[in-house]
Amino acid sequence: MFPESTYIERREQLKKLVKSGVILIPGNNHSPMNYPSNEYKFRQDSNFLYYFGLDSENMCGVIDADNNEDIIFGDDRSIDDVLWMGPQRSLKERAGDAGVSLLESFSKIADKIQSVKSGGRKIHYAPQYRHDLIISLSEWLDMTPAQVNENTSEELIKAIISQRTIKTDEEIEQIEQAINISYEMNVLAMRYIKPGLIEREVSGALEGLAIGMGRGISFPVIFSVRGEILHNHEHENVMRDGDLAILDSGAESDLHYASDITRTIPVSGRFTDKQKEIYQIVLDSQVNAINQIKPGVSFRDIHKGAAKVIAKGLSDLGLMKGNIDEAVDSGAHALFFPHGLGHMMGLDVHDLEGMGENLVGYTNKIKRSEQFGLAYLRFAKKMEPGCQRLPGTALRLASPRLTIGTVGPAV
Repeated sequence: MFPESTYIERREQLKKLVKSGVILIPGNNHSPMNYPSNEYKFRQDSNFLYYFGLDSENMCGVIDADNNEDIIFGDDRSIDDVLWMGPQRSLKERAGDAGVSLLESFSKIADKIQSVKSGGRKIHYAPQYRHDLIISLSEWLDMTPAQVNENTSEELIKAIISQRTIKTDEEIEQIEQAINISYEMNVLAMRYIKPGLIEREVSGALEGLAIGMGRGISFPVIFSVRGEILHNHEHENVMRDGDLAILDSGAESDLHYASDITRTIPVSGRFTDKQKEIYQIVLDSQVNAINQIKPGVSFRDIHKGAAKVIAKGLSDLGLMKGNIDEAVDSGAHALFFPHGLGHMMGLDVHDLEGMGENLVGYTNKIKRSEQFGLAYLRFAKKMEPGCQRLPGTALRLASPRLTIGTVGPAV
């Protein structure tokens, strides 16, 4: 965890932004994989981690802006749990690490919410993505599950976005730790790849490395010689001499901050001349984007600048024709570069997008384009100091052997 003061300051700032009412921040529960006692690896909710820092299940944080109180609803492990899991720190001890001294049994959360409602005070909560918590909130708030995400608090959503968008030095250190793990994952892939291997032999080794160095992968590894399929998770292709393998992967730091880097690797160990030419175009577009990034610059302009470098390079190779500016303005480059330049980074690999992608990357004045390609740009606002962006481009041509991707800092 970060120091106790970090979590106290985050909650105090949230109270000031929301101003009144009671804020609910549910933590995640274990999720069964194929029968009740066989569970997926636990991953705590990112908002709960941000404001309370406790990385265990079956808790709900309550921040009372009216009475300036922070409460954690949860329970200590049972004797049966201790038998199988060994001695555990008490909830009181762990909550103290986050600066919370008020504790209640998890079974009392419904009573707390009913008390708040009967007093006519507003209950704030953010969008929910887990069905068990949607059902719980529907019971606590006396609404149908379908109504839960229809009644989220816009004040809370905007407040969370404003806080989590700007990273502190201690958060940036965590992101850099995750990037260092990604570096090692890419180096391992480059050393391991060779003709005759099945993709899963490489992707499995990378996932194991991420577990060994941090908290595991930040999203399912995308590794494939079929790079024209943008999110290919199958990992069943046999790699052959002359193929290009695209690796889109990331890791989590000790405190769950994410990295995300994409690289394209020649299976034989060397690019052909044609592959090298296209790889250089993509690298040039990435370097150009990184050099343009500074506070006050629109990220949409950075995206378009990268697109122009790609279009110019493809034109020089005879793969595109016509005026470069007109081609990019019309979206012709999106046949090769169909997605956005990058996305927010933080506790989530696409940080904060669960709060509402258009609220994170757009404003009332900066609207999302409906043009093919540009419509997939997740962030178009002007950049601010401390706003962690992942700049990069990926060029995906129709042939898997002409698929080049570079995303993130150069390694």
